[in-house]
Amino acid sequence: MAIREVVIDDTCVTIHECDNLGDPITGRAITGSWLWDSALCLSEWISEAVANNQVRISSATVLELGAGTGLPGLFAATSGASHVILTDVGSLVPNLCANVGANGLEDLVQVMELKWGEDASMLGQVDVLLLSDLFYDPEEMPALAKTMHSVWAEGTRGYAASEVRDGVDECLKVLQQEGFESHEVTLMTRPLNRDSVETALFAVYVISRLSYTGLDSEN
Repeated sequence: MAIREVVIDDTCVTIHECDNLGDPITGRAITGSWLWDSALCLSEWISEAVANNQVRISSATVLELGAGTGLPGLFAATSGASHVILTDVGSLVPNLCANVGANGLEDLVQVMELKWGEDASMLGQVDVLLLSDLFYDPEEMPALAKTMHSVWAEGTRGYAASEVRDGVDECLKVLQQEGFESHEVTLMTRPLNRDSVETALFAVYVISRLSYTGLDSEN
């Protein structure tokens, strides 16, 4: 297990990574078990946007879907959120809990197993929804959108970050078909977290829900 200390604007968040965590069925590494660059980009952008009064985190209920190691959600908890919920597949829940404990945020942050496509309405409607590096497979987007709809309220604000790579545009098109539009707010080129010699392009998006026939905008 690797331990990383991530510092963003003088705020330090401790992240545990489990590089040896594998899927018991396929044997492949579970990618959410380590820190991805999109999580860093999203956290850094939110920090700047909060400082510029473009994003409000203070006293908000924040939900992170596909949280992986949970950096954006944990950062939101250190930035004044009143309640943060970190969700991912069951195999990642223990490490998410370890990261919550490592930062002393047990009173603010809840961790739970949640698969895309499941109804998350039992969590209540949230103020802020965080999505980090989730736009990789267009076929997964209808399930992601279904879960997003179940927690979305009239005033919910969504923020997402992704490496700009093949498939992202198609994912965003499918999300739009499912009732969510994305607005790119920044592009940044940065060294990769796991290989500082290489760089990649990343985008941050504001996500909003469309109104269309058959969708109750209040739910």
